[in-house]
Amino acid sequence: MRKLGLIFASIFLLSAAAFAQTGVKGKVRDPNGNGIAKATIDARQEGQTVRTTTSDSKGNFAINLAPGLYNIGFEANGYSLGVLYKIEVKNGKMRDLGDRLILSRDRGSLVLVRGIVFDKDQFSIGGAKVELYIVNDDGSEKKVTTVFTNISGDFAFRGIDVVKKVRVKASFRGFNASKDIDVDQPEVYRTAIVLDYQRERPN
Repeated sequence: MRKLGLIFASIFLLSAAAFAQTGVKGKVRDPNGNGIAKATIDARQEGQTVRTTTSDSKGNFAINLAPGLYNIGFEANGYSLGVLYKIEVKNGKMRDLGDRLILSRDRGSLVLVRGIVFDKDQFSIGGAKVELYIVNDDGSEKKVTTVFTNISGDFAFRGIDVVKKVRVKASFRGFNASKDIDVDQPEVYRTAIVLDYQRERPN
């Protein structure tokens, strides 16, 4: 009788272990490959959420599921919603989704800086170099990226997280100017920079 009890206990433990290894795992990342912490991962069947978990500080997660087909949804603050459809989970296997869970930044949560560069006669300048900096509380600055104006003198930077202040620097043929912008909330900020440059006029 004791041996029979041990056999049943062993079968139960093996079944529990098999179930514990059934499900999906992976890593939620941003487009740069960085893990996204505290992302919410939902396993859905027929439009209903059957199980939910969150990613750890490095973006990793694992969720136990019964065998079947699932749509795996994942979201995080400041990012767009992502879904992987018809993910098959097989009995006794933890399916590794790897690095397929990539979330793009939600433009509605970002600071977007756009503008135009003029010369001293208020003509737009194409091909001007424009740099974006984050201005820290102590006055120091950190460069974010560089773009060049198009033929119409316009420029646009990709979105950044909300900060207190940014600095836009423009340069063209040795002429330079900059402008500071206070950015306290996610929205599109537009600016114009005038360089003390005067193009040559035909005689």
